[in-house]
Amino acid sequence: MARGKKRGNPKANSAAGKNQNSLPISPTAEEVLDISALETWLWDAACKIRGTTDAPKFKDFILPLVFYKRLSDVFDDEFAGKVAEFGSEDLAWEMVKLDHEDALKNGRPPIIRFYIPREYRWDALRHHPVNGKLGEFVTKAMRDVASLNPELQGVLDVKDFNERQSGQRTLDDERLAALIEVLSRHRLGLSNTQPDILGRAYEYLLRKFAEGQGQSAGEFYTPVEVGWLMARLIDPAPHTRIYDPTCGSAGLLIKARLLFEQQHPDQKTKAPKLYGQELNATTFAMAKMNMVLHDYHAFFAIGDTFLKPGFAASKAGLDRFDYVVANPMWNQKEYSESFYSHDQWSRFKYGIPPGSSADWGWVQHMLASLNDNGRAAIVLDTGAVSRGSGSKSANKEKEIRKAFIENDFIEGVILLPENLFYNTTAPGIILLLNRNKTPDRKGQMLLVNATAFFAKEKPKNVLTPEGIDAVADVYRRWATQEKLSRVITLEESRAADYNLSPSQFVEINDRAKHRPLTEILADLTAAREARERADAELALVLGKLGLSE
Repeated sequence: MARGKKRGNPKANSAAGKNQNSLPISPTAEEVLDISALETWLWDAACKIRGTTDAPKFKDFILPLVFYKRLSDVFDDEFAGKVAEFGSEDLAWEMVKLDHEDALKNGRPPIIRFYIPREYRWDALRHHPVNGKLGEFVTKAMRDVASLNPELQGVLDVKDFNERQSGQRTLDDERLAALIEVLSRHRLGLSNTQPDILGRAYEYLLRKFAEGQGQSAGEFYTPVEVGWLMARLIDPAPHTRIYDPTCGSAGLLIKARLLFEQQHPDQKTKAPKLYGQELNATTFAMAKMNMVLHDYHAFFAIGDTFLKPGFAASKAGLDRFDYVVANPMWNQKEYSESFYSHDQWSRFKYGIPPGSSADWGWVQHMLASLNDNGRAAIVLDTGAVSRGSGSKSANKEKEIRKAFIENDFIEGVILLPENLFYNTTAPGIILLLNRNKTPDRKGQMLLVNATAFFAKEKPKNVLTPEGIDAVADVYRRWATQEKLSRVITLEESRAADYNLSPSQFVEINDRAKHRPLTEILADLTAAREARERADAELALVLGKLGLSE
């Protein structure tokens, strides 16, 4: 059978032909990639398969390959150290393999975290013939590596690079080969990039996909700057636990952890533990990839959080965390009144949400997931804090909101700029919950109108760094600030019929002042009379001087 053609640099192919198992000597071995170069590189990769599949599916092919290349390049770097230690490449291979097997058997960490067999290193993918079997080989490589590294199961082995739709390959070998070749331009080893930079590149690529994905984009992508603001607002403490019941690709959890490391550089062993649940299997795998790339250990569950919470201490209740960060899908409609009424976890005791929106169902789940001192930052549709207020008709959402306000669970609401999110042009809000407010904040809520803090970019606006700083600062100071924030009391919220929309309390533009017509006419009459008196006095003075007519 014909072998097919090989790809890549001719000299590299020649060297590979002499010893397929030798570690490559890369001319870019000392290259350090910045975020701009990574973004350009990843987008070039996406362009290589554009037209062969829908844009939202690009990530399903590209991200596992980028992840695999990172694993392979890091293995090469760590293995090179073992070659130096043992003095022989063959001996190093044998020792690393035996150590990995023993580590799995005895439940201890191996000397090299992820083991990549000789036949499955990145160069093997790159130099595999384009003979109709490349997709099959890539799939087998990833699945075999996942079976050898249990931590990668459910991460590497979820994508079939040989998949077919209507009898045709979704991504044929020629396009797959071109994609692999683009991804071979740069090394992702230990000295080439930091995990957080690669994570930022992942977010960039997710955002690019979201631009063309429309409504479903909001299911897994929260704008980066909104995630950083949420991390600033919860400001996690050492030895705590952070939970996201709709974690997507785990961006909100990772930002909270990164912020902790920035603020506590010498307390890595005290970093918060991360917990997340995700419904979509592909996005779930991305979340686990993201954690591996950042070298974080996290606890994940897969499935519908509403129907089957993944973190439950018993049938009587849920696991409870120090913090919750989340951006659930807005206004979900698939949960019935019967579901809420018969919830075995007793999550919805403050009211049954309407069938038109599960927003306050999610809020109640998150409240139930907080411990006695727990706090939450939740992204919701703006209507969640105002629907039903001002109307004499019964409204389920208003009644739940009222219960939260009267129980002093709501600490604040931040109104975001409009057109930040990919599933809507609406502004969105961040709802802050606190189960145990400090004495100076009890019976109060902070409403922040941050709608002025944005920069216009294509295709969406961006929350500015100045806006993040301003909101975090006013929340820390718990202050009323002109054109930004206002601390309101429980009595004021009652007077507003439990409408917590910040725009109702904080004006960011100067209002034109309109006066009653009677006041204006009175002022004009007074001005005319004053002028007439002045004219009379002037005439009298001129008469005495003999200057009058």
